[in-house]
Amino acid sequence: MRIERTFDAPIELVWEMWADPGHFAAWYGPDGATVSVATMDVRVGGSRLIGMAMETPGGPRRMWFAGEYREVVGNERLVYTEFVADESANALPPSAMGMPDDHPVTTEVVVELGDLGGRTRMVMTHIGVPEGSPGAVGWAMAFGKLDSYLATHNG
Repeated sequence: MRIERTFDAPIELVWEMWADPGHFAAWYGPDGATVSVATMDVRVGGSRLIGMAMETPGGPRRMWFAGEYREVVGNERLVYTEFVADESANALPPSAMGMPDDHPVTTEVVVELGDLGGRTRMVMTHIGVPEGSPGAVGWAMAFGKLDSYLATHNG
């Protein structure tokens, strides 16, 4: 799955949205989701743990995602792995979160940023998540939230 967006914000600010746990927690996840835990050691080999809660048709659901940073090039490129986990970052099968049986255990997120002179082009590729899947829909919602959040922090 690949999403390309242009944000009306400088590249340094868009980078902070991905690299600062407080900013990341403010916009990450689909509409209605809240991130209560965002532990992010943004350096090569650093770990990440994201705890998200949301209402689903079956009632409230708590989800955890963990992974490791593979590439960190400030204001340019961020690559990290992601897997379904428990609150201690122990890997769980994707089916534990209601994902299809054929969903990969570990996926990879690649974020590439380009400076457009005060605006930022972002290309996010989530390797292992198919186009049109619930995960892809969630990312699209999250980037809508990011656009709104950037508007309140740009200036």
